[in-house]
Amino acid sequence: MTKHDIGHINVIKPGWFTTVQDLARYGFQQYGMPVSGTMDRFAAIVGNRLVDNPDQTALLECTLKGPELLFQQDTVIAITGADLSPTIDDKHVPLWERIAMPGGSRLRFGAQRSGSRTYLAIAGGIDVPMILGSRSTHSSSATGGLQGRALKPGDILSMGRPTQSADRMMERRLPDQLRPRYDRSITLRIIPDPRQEYFAESALATLTGSSYSVTPQSNRMGYRLTGPQLVRTGSDRFISDGTVMGALQIPPDGQPILLMADRQTTGGYPTIAVVISADLPLAAQLMPGNTIRFTTCTIAEAQAILRERYASLDAVLPAR
Repeated sequence: MTKHDIGHINVIKPGWFTTVQDLARYGFQQYGMPVSGTMDRFAAIVGNRLVDNPDQTALLECTLKGPELLFQQDTVIAITGADLSPTIDDKHVPLWERIAMPGGSRLRFGAQRSGSRTYLAIAGGIDVPMILGSRSTHSSSATGGLQGRALKPGDILSMGRPTQSADRMMERRLPDQLRPRYDRSITLRIIPDPRQEYFAESALATLTGSSYSVTPQSNRMGYRLTGPQLVRTGSDRFISDGTVMGALQIPPDGQPILLMADRQTTGGYPTIAVVISADLPLAAQLMPGNTIRFTTCTIAEAQAILRERYASLDAVLPAR
C-alpha cells in the first residue's frame, strides 16, 4: 500500500449480522444514547493488537454466519473470537494470529464451530465517521458504523492507514493458554446487587443453584433466559436507574434478562446481580440453546481477575 493509497474492501456477501464496532460510545447515556460497542471486548482488543492497532480501533463483528469480503490491496488481518471456519481463497486460516491478506483475495467464512461472534481486525482499522467519540454501530438508532446499519451486498469499506507497512509486520499470535474456550454450557461469576429487598430471600440461592437457557428472544441488547422463577417481593414500582453490561434484570415473570452491549440506557426492572467484567466475553459468545450457571464473587475478586487477565495479555501483546 503506497503512502497515498487507502485500501478498500468490497462486501460480496454481508453474513447474517456484520457490523462495524469499536470499544463503545461512553459518556452519553444521560442523553439516551446507548453505549453499544463490541460484545466480546477481549477478542476485539486481541485482534487489534495482533495487527498493531490501538485497542479502540474499529473492526468488524460477525455474528454466526460471516461475510464474504474482497480485499483490493495487500494488508494484514487477524480473526479472533468465534470459530466460523474462515478461509482465504478457499484455504483455511488460523484464528488468534496475524495473517497476510494479499490484494485481490477473498475472505470467506463457513460452518460455525464454536462461539457466536467473530472479530475481523484489519491493519489501520475500518475508516467510518466518528460519532460521539466512537465508530460503533447501534442499529436500533441508526447511529455510527456504516450508515448506522449492518453490512449489505455491494458496500465498500475503506481501510484506515496502518501504523507500518504490511510487509514489515512480523509474525504474531496469542499463546494457546490465553485463548478462551467457548462452550455450550458455561459458568458466569456474578456480584449480587446490594438491593436484595426487591426479591424473596430464596431468589439469589435459586439463581446460583440452577441452570438457565438462552432463548431465541436474545440479541445484542440482551439475552432473555429461561429457568426457575426468581420471585420478586414488595411493590412493582421501581425507579429506573442506569444500566451496565452484565446486569441481570428480573421482570415480573421472574425470568432473568442479561443486558448486553446495546442495552437501553436506563432500566425499570430490579437487578439481582451483575456478571463480572472478566466473564462478559464468554457471555458475548453464547447463542440460543446454550446454558448458564451463576456463582457469586466479591468485588475484590472480580477486580483481581480482570487485572490478571490483562496483565497476562500485556506481557505478550502490549497495547500500542
